[in-house]
This record gives sequence, structure tokens and C-alpha cells, in this order.
Amino acid sequence: MSLSLEELEATAQEVLGKIRSHQPFQSSWDTAAFIVFLTFIGTVLFLLLLVLAHCCCSSCCSSPRPRNESAGKERHKGVDNLALEP
Repeated sequence: MSLSLEELEATAQEVLGKIRSHQPFQSSWDTAAFIVFLTFIGTVLFLLLLVLAHCCCSSCCSSPRPRNESAGKERHKGVDNLALEP
């Protein structure tokens, strides 16, 4: 299913013709698909920016969490755990 050189040239000429005519979209469906595509790309870039900001700011802006020294100790729920332990 490889493209021949003639098919590739025809496709390139078609694209260049659309660019030269200043009408890259021939129907409203083309415009809608392009808007959906740009929205998707914008959302992905925004999410990547949020991840980057979270990674950078969470490591330098927040203080490290104290380690729980009694990690192996079982905590009782209810009346026994009323923050009365020292």
C-alpha cells in the first residue's frame, strides 16, 4: 500500500493549490474538524503545562512531609484515637 511518486506529486499539488487559493477548507465540516483538532491539541498542551507546573512547584514550594515514626504500629479507630497519645 505504498504511494507512487505520481500520487504523491498530485497530493502535493492539490495541497499547494488550496494554499494558493486562500481557501484551505472547502466545507463547514473541514472547518469544524480543524477546530476540534485545535481544541484537542490545546487541551493536551494545557494538561502538559499543568503537569509540569505540578512537578516543579510541588518539589520546591511545599515542605517535605514528616515521616511517621510508628508506621508499623496499628492505629485504633474510634474512642482510642482521640489524639490523647503524646
